[in-house]
Amino acid sequence: MKYGIEAASIYVPHIYLPIKDLAIKRNIDPEKLKLGLGLKKMAILDVHEDTATIAANALLKLIKDFNINPADIGRIYLGTESALDGAKPTATYAVQLVESVLADEFGSRVFRHTDVVDMTFACVGGVDAMHNSIDYVRINPEKKAIVIAADYAKYGLESTGEYTQGAGAVAVLISNKPDLIAFDNIWGIGMESVFDFFKPRQSTSNSEVLNALETTKSEIEIFSDEPVFEGQYSNECYKNRVREAYFDFKEQAGIDGKLYEDWRYVAFHLPYAFQGKRMFSDVFALENNLENSNDNLKIVSKSEDYKALIKEKVEPTQRASSEIGNMYTASVFTAFLSALQVSSDANEDLIGQKIGFIAYGSGSKSKVFQGEIGEGWKDVMNKINLFDYLNGRQAITFDQYQDLHNKNLKTSINDSKGFALDRIETEINDLKGARYYTYKG
Repeated sequence: MKYGIEAASIYVPHIYLPIKDLAIKRNIDPEKLKLGLGLKKMAILDVHEDTATIAANALLKLIKDFNINPADIGRIYLGTESALDGAKPTATYAVQLVESVLADEFGSRVFRHTDVVDMTFACVGGVDAMHNSIDYVRINPEKKAIVIAADYAKYGLESTGEYTQGAGAVAVLISNKPDLIAFDNIWGIGMESVFDFFKPRQSTSNSEVLNALETTKSEIEIFSDEPVFEGQYSNECYKNRVREAYFDFKEQAGIDGKLYEDWRYVAFHLPYAFQGKRMFSDVFALENNLENSNDNLKIVSKSEDYKALIKEKVEPTQRASSEIGNMYTASVFTAFLSALQVSSDANEDLIGQKIGFIAYGSGSKSKVFQGEIGEGWKDVMNKINLFDYLNGRQAITFDQYQDLHNKNLKTSINDSKGFALDRIETEINDLKGARYYTYKG
């Protein structure tokens, strides 16, 4: 019996900032970001959006588009590094929101017997959730699982990560009917605890802050969505973990030849669109018995053989990322959907072809795995219709972007359908911080 993804959906905020507008304001050559990093647009959360709403929108779309019976779902796992609470899983918010919409058709609390949890390991958390859920379905083949990867990437204004921001969610249905892709039960792994990118809990003893909060505490704990990171070091960790996971996969699979040659596409975690092609020269050099020094990797990346590999197996996976930006846990799934949409639009037959996945999460861990495209893949992609969907979004101004970033706006820019954050409780002591939502169908 085969196991994998039966169906999929994607949700991206309806507003975006053109990268060109950001570059001009930051005195950066726009062509440097477009041609050097592959950046074109940056998806931005609107006033009413958060991790729960984008996860819920992707989940509801999956259920409705593919006529899923909630009673068949044994678990809903969310991979995210943008959690809304330190204890209550963000997945519970998303599930509750979708339950409220499904109540008329299926009854109240339709997921009352469904296991729900968050999984966090930076950008690889969504893959971890899928890995776990595939194992669950393998043991319980009569059941199905849903995995959601939902995140927003937010960096400080004028920081070196600002132009790589983005947001979005992907939801996938895991079952023993893998119409989209069936996965091999081999997972290459590379892991080491490092501080390349993290979101630490910090504290302040600033007297002005403490007085303003009218607290008797000597310190206040602070948690920020904006990470502590070092870009070049993070790139090195990415390469190191990917190399370890890639060759671990080869060893487990007993493959003597060049693994990537078996893959029609290679879907990477993409913090920016060109990350995969800029990092994979390391593995390419080792697979081809070439010198692996930093200087030689620059030569390798400009070789005709490497450029041909990127054009054939990687470039189609980059296209959606260029239009969205960094989706953290959802980016590797979006790279996969991007490539399939390119093939679908070109009327290419992918049935039976293998796709390689190279996932990475800072902190740090890489997972490398592969799957075989199923017979129903085109039907799935016809419902997703990825690039037409992305073309339906609204551009915002630079000033609107800054106001959203600084949380100065109170009214949404795009009043689209779907779930919306209505309010956060501030008065009732036992409920301070509780989040309440609405839905517009």
